[in-house]
Amino acid sequence: MLVGKQSWAFENHPVIAATGVSGGPFEANGNLAQDFDILHDDLWMGQDSYEKAQRMLMEEAIKTTLDKANLQEEDIEFLIAGDLINQMTPTSFAARTAQIPYFGIFGACSTSMEGLALASFMINYHGAKNILTGASSHNASTEKQFRYPTEYGGQKPPTAQWTATGAGVALVTANQQQNNLPYTTSATIGKVIDMGLTDPFNMGGAMAPAAADTITAHFKDLQREPSYYDLIVTGDLAKVGRSTVLELLDNNGLKIDHQRFLDCGMMIYKEDQPVQAGASGAGCSAVVLYGHLLNQMKQGVYKRILVVATGALLSPLSVQQNDSIPCIAHAVSIEI
Repeated sequence: MLVGKQSWAFENHPVIAATGVSGGPFEANGNLAQDFDILHDDLWMGQDSYEKAQRMLMEEAIKTTLDKANLQEEDIEFLIAGDLINQMTPTSFAARTAQIPYFGIFGACSTSMEGLALASFMINYHGAKNILTGASSHNASTEKQFRYPTEYGGQKPPTAQWTATGAGVALVTANQQQNNLPYTTSATIGKVIDMGLTDPFNMGGAMAPAAADTITAHFKDLQREPSYYDLIVTGDLAKVGRSTVLELLDNNGLKIDHQRFLDCGMMIYKEDQPVQAGASGAGCSAVVLYGHLLNQMKQGVYKRILVVATGALLSPLSVQQNDSIPCIAHAVSIEI
């Protein structure tokens, strides 16, 4: 059901029935290592390119999710997923392996919630019974495309973020009336917001206005107060973007308890890991939500959360042409 101008309410409560989360060596040394299903000890992961390693991460996350749900590929109607690499080849090649009807989507780092919103909408209106959705990123493949190859050893400013290596996948199903399973209740689809920023090493600052716009729209459409949620989490604004979005929301008259407002890019790594402002990458919010946060919900730490994934819709070509950085954010509310 359409609520307000840009939100959906899911009356049938699509269930997140199972998840799979895989990651790399930096994630294995991070804050949330215990919430990954599979962790690798090197970035190559036995492959001959970083892009192939990223494809493998997605394949592992898909297989893990299916194994947990005791399902086969033929039991799934659709796969909705994407990544940051040119033409989303890691995800598309993983879809080739899975042989599940496939929607490839691109929302940069907002892809995880774009996919969850679409999957929930389709399940809510009986367009499918079982849908897999997810996103992935790989530090070396993404840095090579958008910034400098890792081997180059280029210096990064404090505003820069570290692309997470990981893939997170969720199985969204019709409401099974099962206890202790999280379900989606609404989604707010963001608008493209461009404040004219041009620095590709300050993604948090560029994406913060889009996050503020979507969060404001969510509470206006749903006619809720921020206190409705135990946690509001963005991904991935990191330190710079988090402080910026809180200031923007405050200026909009939306008072949010700072203790209840976290960011995936600040949660995944430890303080002593050299990640500048924090983490980024399409896989970051996917692994934090489908690993850590849903585990926390099942353990009773949170009952209601709002996940707002943010994406910078730039390309290497647009940066070279001195264009600004348009950004977007999509929000999904999850309860248990």
